[in-house]
Amino acid sequence: MDRRDFLKSASVLSLGALAGCSFSKEGAEAVAPAVGDKQLGLQIYSLGPEMYAGDLAQNFQKLAGMGIKKLELAGYDPKSRKIGGVELMEFKEKAEAAGLSIVSSHVNPPALFGGEAGKETRDGSDGQFSTDKKDDILEQFKTISEDHVKLGCKYLIQPMMPVVGVNSEDECKAFAEILNATGEAVKSFGLQFGYHNHNMEFCYPGKERLMGDIFTRPKEGKMLIDIFMENTDPANVCWELDIYWAIMGQQDPVELLTKFADRIPALHVKDRCILGDSGMVNYQKIFDKFFANGMTDYFIEIEDTESGKQMERLEASTNFLNSCDFVK
Repeated sequence: MDRRDFLKSASVLSLGALAGCSFSKEGAEAVAPAVGDKQLGLQIYSLGPEMYAGDLAQNFQKLAGMGIKKLELAGYDPKSRKIGGVELMEFKEKAEAAGLSIVSSHVNPPALFGGEAGKETRDGSDGQFSTDKKDDILEQFKTISEDHVKLGCKYLIQPMMPVVGVNSEDECKAFAEILNATGEAVKSFGLQFGYHNHNMEFCYPGKERLMGDIFTRPKEGKMLIDIFMENTDPANVCWELDIYWAIMGQQDPVELLTKFADRIPALHVKDRCILGDSGMVNYQKIFDKFFANGMTDYFIEIEDTESGKQMERLEASTNFLNSCDFVK
């Protein structure tokens, strides 16, 4: 199950949000603001197959021409040790030749994300997350860390919760234990380990799977994200805040940036589709608070990667950010 398929089943709201992603050329056809010293980052998941269509080196040049300076990877395969089927050093060399630095990477070790850490019940109902695969997960992260040090990465990010389990408070604490141990292992390679949210973390423990409607659960106890944060060491685990999915979880990104000021060094900057088109996101307040916290790393991410119009959507999104005086 890839991330898009998972998100389609994540909740009624998530499905509606992705289905509502319609493309307009208005932003892309507008006169592009001058590309300056803004440190725009891009999560390459945004481009889907377009990242590798045609000549990869030319595609990197296109990104640089839009003002992109930093890349966050997706598609690293710990088995082949390639990125999107491209050799690590070839990917790095072509990116750097275009003036792009590889800063971060979303990684999914099979023993964790693939469900091996979860145990399905005999009747086929909801699974249960456990720490039984902890050693396997840490071993896989050693290989992952070795490769990403070669790429010059700063962050390694776990992009979401495992497919199986993590429903109860105990399971949430077990997952936090894995995150903590992983962060400790990753730190030994000089990398910073982090976690990236969707909307499911902003619900409360309950019997329903997290892939159900998160708002049907009674608001009792603490939200899952608070359990994660309380049970992970800030020295080992940071948080890459996805502002759009926080809003979809009925949260205020500015409040989260205030509450967890020292634990959110990176942002996913997102909208329903093209940045700035929906009116749902108060980018200025979010960026102002983020920069006031002393943080600098943010990455554009665009969903609906099967559209075939991702480069155009990215261009419209970078036009928006390049036109905003509050974006650095």
